[in-house]
Amino acid sequence: MFRAALRVAAFGIGAAVAAPMMTPVFAQDGMIPSAVVTLDRIRLFEDSLVGRAILQQVEAASADLIAENRRLEAALEAEERALTERRANLPTDEFRELAREFDTRVEELRVAQEAKSRALTRARDAEQQRFFEAAVPVLAELMQDLGAVAIIDRSAVILSFDRIDITDQAIARLDAELGQDVLLEPVPEPESGPESGPADDPAPPAPVPAQP
Repeated sequence: MFRAALRVAAFGIGAAVAAPMMTPVFAQDGMIPSAVVTLDRIRLFEDSLVGRAILQQVEAASADLIAENRRLEAALEAEERALTERRANLPTDEFRELAREFDTRVEELRVAQEAKSRALTRARDAEQQRFFEAAVPVLAELMQDLGAVAIIDRSAVILSFDRIDITDQAIARLDAELGQDVLLEPVPEPESGPESGPADDPAPPAPVPAQP
């Protein structure tokens, strides 16, 4: 979605600056003069200072969720063992009720895990979209300086010269103009349910089955 949006924006910018056209400056970088240039948007995001800063924050938040999930998993395993040890000394009805309560809490934990994982994914996607929105005017300025009228994503190109790729120049421009001062939006807590880790971490232990 973000890639498509960037391509549409880039084409719109290309049309806006098509006339008048500035003198191309491809020669200074050994590039081939071309009205159409290519850009690797994945590398633009992952190799730029601001993109790397966003990814580092996302990775740190993911690591925190994984660590939290493992702590909760260990606590559940200990509780499961304790309940199993008490099973022989508990009346059937009382053990069944305890097992049901444990089962309910495990399910609530699973739901909370998924909520936090989705929240982190939304935060990451929002920051990536914000990055591309901030990149558009920088790319428009670079395109104008190069005398180009359109930027095409390299992944959509079947065959082209490497010398019409502007990714390195675009990264340099972004680094100079945006730097790396970014703040990932805080991941919202689930509205209800116990704390948890991300849904893709190992699942909590299975609940103790109620005995008839």
